[in-house]
Amino acid sequence: MSTLQLKSRSYLWLRISIINLLIVSLLGVTLRYKIAFSLKFVDQKYLLHGHSHFAFAGWVTQALMALLVLHLSKRFANDMFKRYNWVLLLNLLSAYGMLISFPIQGYAFFSILFSVISIIASYIFSFMYWRDLKKSEPHPSKMWFRAALIFNVISSAGAFSLAGMMATHSVNQHLYLSSVYYFLHFQYNGWFFFAIFGLFCGTFVRMGISPATMKKIFLIFVSACVPAYFLSVLWLPLPLILYIIIVVAAIAQVIAWFWLVKLIIPRLSYFKIEFVALARWLFGLSAIALTIKLLLQAGSVIPALSKLSYSFRPIIIGYLHLILLGIITIFLLGYFVHKRLFHMSKLLFAGIILFTLGIILNELLLMIQGIEGMNYTGIPYINIYLFAAALIIFFGLLFINITIKRPSESNSLAE
Repeated sequence: MSTLQLKSRSYLWLRISIINLLIVSLLGVTLRYKIAFSLKFVDQKYLLHGHSHFAFAGWVTQALMALLVLHLSKRFANDMFKRYNWVLLLNLLSAYGMLISFPIQGYAFFSILFSVISIIASYIFSFMYWRDLKKSEPHPSKMWFRAALIFNVISSAGAFSLAGMMATHSVNQHLYLSSVYYFLHFQYNGWFFFAIFGLFCGTFVRMGISPATMKKIFLIFVSACVPAYFLSVLWLPLPLILYIIIVVAAIAQVIAWFWLVKLIIPRLSYFKIEFVALARWLFGLSAIALTIKLLLQAGSVIPALSKLSYSFRPIIIGYLHLILLGIITIFLLGYFVHKRLFHMSKLLFAGIILFTLGIILNELLLMIQGIEGMNYTGIPYINIYLFAAALIIFFGLLFINITIKRPSESNSLAE
């Protein structure tokens, strides 16, 4: 089966994922509108639950599952989507179930039911993919993908804890927050992070970074992932030895990343030859966002800074959006462009640029709002500015969805 045929097989699922991202953005616009103005018939908390759950399951997980299946198809030189279509469909149905049920009822029977179905879909996908990885030929990406699958399964403990508390109406504040951050950490820093590194691992090797070196970098990141969770709950009474381990984990991740960056810099000519300009810019922005995230994470080991940052909602929202939009989403768009998974045109190029500018503006505004909040001063019309940034993101995605087409043989930005 040709590469173009495999790309066409993945097009449907990736196309659906991009539509889902547009829906996520629309919910974000609604949330920002309600904060800036008024929307009495919308429950902010319920809609926020729908927004976040659909972003995870309907956008990132749906896209990553499709890309991992595409990667496996290339390794086997066969259409693996025939095996995985039903799992992808199950995940999609659960995502739409959460999209509808959470804004209506919050944590209740149907929303919890669809959350459980989503987790079951992730379990099935992880089992099937792990088994197929064992059958595929050796490749540096396999260890990253295996770690991603493990952390995806591990993250579900947080979701089950939350669902149990909501179903029994016995919410302990510390346990609630610990469960939320547990799920977020092992999704963001586990499943999402290791999956995108697995997708890009082959590129690192082709540009001259040895598989042995990539394995060392992987071992640092994977060893630090579990203790790094406690960076999110430093407000708990943690023993000194655990705090020391947390500090080491945070510093180790920074060292591993800068080690990789140091190896990449002398090989930048590879990117200029093999990557179109748009892909280079998107990957560069994602790398900058990852650098900022790791430095902020390392800084949070200082208890006073950690307590201060978690006291201001704009900082938390800005940090979460930095990861989901700045690192993961911009990387995925760069990957789509680099692998020519869609037909690239000047109009699609313009939509991606508008979307990216909206993300940057949103992050800057949240950062300013957070800093001013720490000084206990307000910024006039900041919520209107954030609503405007959300609109820019939405219209960028709308433009992307309107102009997106199937990949073709004659696929270049000059078209």
